[in-house]
Amino acid sequence: MANERTQALQAAQNLFKVPELKNKILFTLMALAIYRFGAHVPTAGVNLPALETLAGQFQGTLFGIYDMFTGGALARATVFALGIMPYISASIIFQVLGATFPAIEKLQKEGEEGRRKITQWTRYSTVFLCIMQAYGYSIFLESQPGVVVAPGWGFRIVTVLLLTAGGVFVMWLGEQITERGIGNGMSLLIFFSILQGFPAAVVNTIELWQAGGISLFKLALLVVVLIAITAAVVALTMAARKIPVQIPRKVVGRGRVREGTKSFIPIRINSAGVMPIIFAQALIIIPGTLYSFTGGQGVATSGIKGVLYDLSQMFQIGSPVYYITYAILIILFTYVYTAIIFNPVDLAENLKKQGGFIPGVKPGAQTAEYIDQVLTRVTLPGSVYLAVIALLPFWIFDAFDIQTFFFGGTSLLIVVGVALDTVQQMQQHLLLRQYEGFMKKGRVKYRGRQRYM
Repeated sequence: MANERTQALQAAQNLFKVPELKNKILFTLMALAIYRFGAHVPTAGVNLPALETLAGQFQGTLFGIYDMFTGGALARATVFALGIMPYISASIIFQVLGATFPAIEKLQKEGEEGRRKITQWTRYSTVFLCIMQAYGYSIFLESQPGVVVAPGWGFRIVTVLLLTAGGVFVMWLGEQITERGIGNGMSLLIFFSILQGFPAAVVNTIELWQAGGISLFKLALLVVVLIAITAAVVALTMAARKIPVQIPRKVVGRGRVREGTKSFIPIRINSAGVMPIIFAQALIIIPGTLYSFTGGQGVATSGIKGVLYDLSQMFQIGSPVYYITYAILIILFTYVYTAIIFNPVDLAENLKKQGGFIPGVKPGAQTAEYIDQVLTRVTLPGSVYLAVIALLPFWIFDAFDIQTFFFGGTSLLIVVGVALDTVQQMQQHLLLRQYEGFMKKGRVKYRGRQRYM
């Protein structure tokens, strides 16, 4: 244990011994500081004291999920209120379209030129989504009494311009981090947006303990449980089913011979990532969001408001219907999204082109069927794992009777995934320059790598 701590400390020191890696880290930190600064600059024409009273209304709605990914910028009506989510939404749209329309799928397979075109279309779609979301947000702000100083088209136009410019700038900032910094820029922006609420949550929990709201034993037990859950999430995020692959010996020309090799295709238990939880959350809170849009407050017993009120109460957090429906939706979306992002046929074709094969399985269609069978079996425990991770925080906080601690299934999965990917990149930089990495037997380097995709 002492050797592992020494190795990790030495690896952290080595990060700043490599000039290129040092510059990448400093650039990333500077870009993230700019992003967090913009997330606290309010847009024009908004009454901030009146806006602060609405913060609690975002909980349990689509706005609440969106606000989590922007680090509270949406609730504060800042110039970065839209965050990176328009770009993420546009990327997901083209990912889904690629599995639906052959023309887009062909572009995705055309290499660098095809990816460049899709990236350009994604940027244009991001601008369009920013305009639509900014206009909708301005309408929402005007519907709240006392929030907008001078309602009307002037406020809407200014809000659309400022928020669209902010969204495009955040998109550009994320791309710059990816190109010139360390890690995936878009993921890191969401990562730090989520983590920004952690210090305040810790302070609130300590204040609750000091006020006698929770005993020291319960607080210590809670911390131990959360650490154990985080460790389990890390292990399951890295877990994969390895399909063995053999590439035979081959003559590549002029008498050169490429020796045969043995490798594997890692099929991750959680190939879909956090997206099934986000889709399930967005769907299950639609009734509550629509009820808030209709201006509904309190109890409604008639008309559309009454129906929406009944549905919002039925799917209220803590009810058995909410837990069961939420879990079923996560499992279904896990299978759907995995089928979209993972194509066994393409994987089998690429493997066949390289002359590789799975021992005991014929190349081509049978290989695709075998990979699809393995993927289906692996996805079941992965989907159940996602459902448990999503529901576990609710059960824990009910058991400990505490709601102030910073912990959620969605945020935990994102934080763990982004942290592992970033550590993996830093590990590769260190090993490339013959520095000792963070882990001697680190399985981080195999996380999510699928060589023949």
